[in-house]
Amino acid sequence: MFYVSMFFQYISQYVKTRMQYRADLFVEFFSDLMSQAINLIFILVVFGHTNLLGGWSRDEIIFIYGFFLVPYAVFSAFFNIWDFNERYIIKGELDRILTRPIHSLFQIILERIELESLLGAITGIAVLFYAGSRLGLSLSWYDPILFIIFVIGGALVYGGIFVMLACISFWADAKTSIMPMMYNISNYGRYPVNIYNKLIRFVLTWILPFAFVGVYPASFFLEKNEWNWYAFLTPAIGIAFFSLSVILWNQGVKKYRGAGN
Repeated sequence: MFYVSMFFQYISQYVKTRMQYRADLFVEFFSDLMSQAINLIFILVVFGHTNLLGGWSRDEIIFIYGFFLVPYAVFSAFFNIWDFNERYIIKGELDRILTRPIHSLFQIILERIELESLLGAITGIAVLFYAGSRLGLSLSWYDPILFIIFVIGGALVYGGIFVMLACISFWADAKTSIMPMMYNISNYGRYPVNIYNKLIRFVLTWILPFAFVGVYPASFFLEKNEWNWYAFLTPAIGIAFFSLSVILWNQGVKKYRGAGN
């Protein structure tokens, strides 16, 4: 209950702060919307030259992209740790975090929340309904429940991978560019993995499982029965990677000796 209370207190303070700068909030939302629109236009341009991509139709690819946007929005809202190395290790702000009687990762996640990113989930759901209606997909009573489970699993996959990347800073506090590179790699999860070669497919499934954020869970709703077991692995993969990241984080905190030494 203590952590739940702290969560809502952080959220309350964040909302108060953001409402003081409504114009900035609108600009951020508009820029995110433009970024998503550009990615969607790219898909449409590709299908302007072909009817199928790896056996997938245009509307199926759009459906996968729409699904991807939802867990990605949750991740973007709660895991803004791309500058963890510079802000918390090099500048020493982790010292402040460690003086408080609450888990350090929990604090950093709540300090860096960007709830406006959740608006991307609305865009994703809209794209899902558009593509789903064109594909003639029907909903079963359990589909919304599975959708929420898959979204949480996908967000945990993303969160787990990027928390593990942040943990590198505990052992190597020099500035690195691995985070931007990983963001670029993560974009491959927006598309069906069978359009890539076997090595990339293996990496996106078991090493950096970004495929569990988009194509695998989306394939369940697209009735791609041969990939159903991958879809149901999504929550397990998410929990496994995030749990591993927390273990690695705890070990990194033990290794940390403070700024300036």
